[in-house]
Amino acid sequence: MAEPNSSSLTRAFPVKPKLKSKPRTPKQTPESKYWSSFKRHEIPNLVSSVSSIAFSPTNPSIFCATHSASLTLFSTQTMAATSTISSFRDVVTCASFRCDGLLIAASDLSGLVQVFDVKTRTPLRKLRSHSHPVQFVQYPVLDKLHLVSGGDDAIVKYWDVASQTPISDFLGHKDYVRCGACSPASMDMFITGSYDHTVKLWDARTNSKSVLEVNHGKPVEDVIFLPSGGLVATAGGNSVKIWDVIGGGKIVCSMESHNKTVTSLCVGKKLGQDSGEESDQFRILSVALDGYMKVFDYSNMKVTHSMRFPTPLMSVGFSPDCSTRVIGTSNGILYAGKRKTKEATLSNLSNPWSLGTGEPQRRVLRPSHFRYFHRGQGEKPTEGDYLVMKPKKVKLTEHDKLLKKFRHKDALVSVLASRNPENVVAVMEELVARKKLLKCISNLDRDELGLLLVFLQKHSTLPRYSRLLMGLTRKVLELRTEDVRASGALKDHVRNLKRSVDEEIRIQQSLLKIQGIISPLLRIAGR
Repeated sequence: MAEPNSSSLTRAFPVKPKLKSKPRTPKQTPESKYWSSFKRHEIPNLVSSVSSIAFSPTNPSIFCATHSASLTLFSTQTMAATSTISSFRDVVTCASFRCDGLLIAASDLSGLVQVFDVKTRTPLRKLRSHSHPVQFVQYPVLDKLHLVSGGDDAIVKYWDVASQTPISDFLGHKDYVRCGACSPASMDMFITGSYDHTVKLWDARTNSKSVLEVNHGKPVEDVIFLPSGGLVATAGGNSVKIWDVIGGGKIVCSMESHNKTVTSLCVGKKLGQDSGEESDQFRILSVALDGYMKVFDYSNMKVTHSMRFPTPLMSVGFSPDCSTRVIGTSNGILYAGKRKTKEATLSNLSNPWSLGTGEPQRRVLRPSHFRYFHRGQGEKPTEGDYLVMKPKKVKLTEHDKLLKKFRHKDALVSVLASRNPENVVAVMEELVARKKLLKCISNLDRDELGLLLVFLQKHSTLPRYSRLLMGLTRKVLELRTEDVRASGALKDHVRNLKRSVDEEIRIQQSLLKIQGIISPLLRIAGR
């Protein structure tokens, strides 16, 4: 039977290893790609620890950060400070925007709650009633007339801002009240968390005991309502727990992925690729003293993304338009991440003279313009263009050309001389598929057999290649026993090969002993 002609093969492709090892680190999921798309921008030189971050509900381009005895307003467009409010006598602990974004309330450790005009920074109201430091202050959703505050006196106060007097004092906590949040479903419902391990749900219409109480198990650092208004997330110790307040305070899930105390929570929104409400999903963002920010998908009960920062984290905030994420640290640094949205890109294209930059942007060419038909090869295609791809010429290496000509032994010798283990294994797998590998080994001369034994000695014990090469080593020694005995150089290669195999066996036995020691400990820890 005549040997097939190489010209009968219309196309040839380079051989690739089939037993390629899988990467240890998994590929980035769409969730991780989304949260990693926020470009990090560092804002340094704040005086001390950033205790609170809040975004304006009506103007997402403004957010505030409290640090030391100051409250600073920032712009998300430039990530620079626009104004600072410094009329505080002590450290500022918390800040909250009113629903229209025109006023901002802030509390400090002196026990004073102040209301400021955002544009003029003028203090409009000063609320004095707390006898101890105030730890949180919140505007109820869609309510412009009232405030909720709590502090180290274990009292929660419901204020009438216009008259600067507390309407109700809610008693029930036995330790410092550290945090609180107002319900998105009702202007009269709010929750508070305390160092007495409890989280209480209050109704401003009833000046009595709490409507609901749950025990977190550890001092509570932060509480938030989830968007539906029926679920509450609490942070304390190294755990974040979700509770069903409509179902009577039943715990839904508990996340313990942090190694140190969780300091702050907020709700973030993951925008989907498709239009529709099903593609947009809410997430819980948590930060802790271990320097990690975790993204928790509470619908599937799992952590979907994690990000490491060099310092302990104290606060986190997420803009209403889902374009900016800000994290405050214990050493006065803000890590602001901004995501480039498609709408911003389209607005830049439609407005070639961007305000504030002073530099004209390049105009988009239209088919009605003569320059549209004189574009060069370097022009990038637009979204609606139809692309005609030019097929790339396949470059074949020396061993691929020899395989194409069915010169199997020469291809094996050529790839062994290249000393590339992936290519050698790929050629061997191709020869196995053609049922020619053993015949090629039988036809090798002593020098070529020495090349093969050196390769087996170096790579046969590697896990990614051992499945093929260990069986091949046994076949080589069976087929070429007489040649090995007749040559001193080949004996040395076989001796080195035996030494490598013995060393690998010793390592595997040591690993089995270590596994036997660790397995009972892991089983006990799992219980």
